[in-house]
Amino acid sequence: MLRHPVLIAVVLAAGTSLLAQAPSDPVARLRARIPEFERHLEQGIVDFWYPRTIDREHGGYLLAFDKDNARLPNASKQIVTQARMVWLFSRLSERGARRGAMREAATHGYRFLMDRMWDPRHGGFVWQVDQTGERVLSARKVTYGQSFGLYALSAYARATGDATALDRAAQLFALLDAHAYDTTHGGYVEVREPDWSAVPDGTPSPIGGPPGAKLMNTHLHLMEAVAEYYRASHDARARERLHELVAIESNSVVRKDLSACTDPYREDWTPILNDETSIVSYGHDLENIWLIVDANDALAVSSAPYRDLFGHMFDYSFRYGWDEANGGFFYRGPFRMAATERQKVWWVQAEALVSALTMFRLTRDARYADIFERTWQWIVSRQADQSGGEWFAEVLPDGSIRGAKADQWKAGYHNGRALLESIRLLTGGLLVRVQPDPLR
Repeated sequence: MLRHPVLIAVVLAAGTSLLAQAPSDPVARLRARIPEFERHLEQGIVDFWYPRTIDREHGGYLLAFDKDNARLPNASKQIVTQARMVWLFSRLSERGARRGAMREAATHGYRFLMDRMWDPRHGGFVWQVDQTGERVLSARKVTYGQSFGLYALSAYARATGDATALDRAAQLFALLDAHAYDTTHGGYVEVREPDWSAVPDGTPSPIGGPPGAKLMNTHLHLMEAVAEYYRASHDARARERLHELVAIESNSVVRKDLSACTDPYREDWTPILNDETSIVSYGHDLENIWLIVDANDALAVSSAPYRDLFGHMFDYSFRYGWDEANGGFFYRGPFRMAATERQKVWWVQAEALVSALTMFRLTRDARYADIFERTWQWIVSRQADQSGGEWFAEVLPDGSIRGAKADQWKAGYHNGRALLESIRLLTGGLLVRVQPDPLR
């Protein structure tokens, strides 16, 4: 395990000293952390992913490194993480001293998406190709993957002004709306054949859930993607669908007696609850809070009417998933019981940061500022690899590390996005409670 005890001690000491010297005003205290977040974004995140992951031979990104940063062999390329990296580099190209390099990295990935992963016959993105991009491993149209394709194309178009990218985003949104949207019950089906026709009964989605189910997780990221597309396009149909996705994520997937979300659902949004699915994913619930606010900001709709719901949802995850001893959130747990899956997963901590800061923005309750800071202290002391860069995928209760730094599911999206959003809010967004955020 790559660790640097001296560097970690310096980081922790700096954080402790900052808290000790910080003003009592939580806004001022939080803003004092902006330089720390900026440094971690550049040195801890960007320096890991760039230029290490740029595949100059075949295009796209090489996302296959173990916990010690050693390259893993023969990694296929999946639309989710390839698109997430296009999104990240697109956002990074709008800020900082390396705008040109980040734009080139975004363009590099965008070209791979369009040249190797876009279906030239039926439109939309295939699910997976081999490392070269020349052989399609799975051509099915998975809605979860399409959502990140839409997210990437929209962000790239906004960052570069590329009209072709925006046109392709509009084409993809129209395909999803025509072939995956459920006109009877709302929401979207999870998977289609390569030609967008229905899959045979019994076909599961590659991201989980029983065949034919709808997933909270998919619709969460569709909401995120359609918000990004609406910002880029101002498309009227996208606005309509975004309102519906907010309704789904703030109502249909929330178990009112729990104030927590579950997955999966039947096509009419009846929850599928059994021994396996009667569990709460704290990270998804925390992520859902701030992504609903983000969608409302895109729509220029106040999030004030949602504060009570958000408060109950956050409180549930905090009550059952918070690690009072060390800070940060555990992974999952059964209904109304302490977490049973007590590993600390990188993306859960990332979502907790933005969710806590968003809740502070909406309520001015200092408790959320404290949760934000304690989660950050967990990250810099244990989740982040201070010597090798990036965040460890999982930290187990005994302190051991599990999982790769980069693979088909782990890219620079969750933590890169969390740092970008935290910096955005700390820089100016905290002044805006429930009105549309002028920085977006």
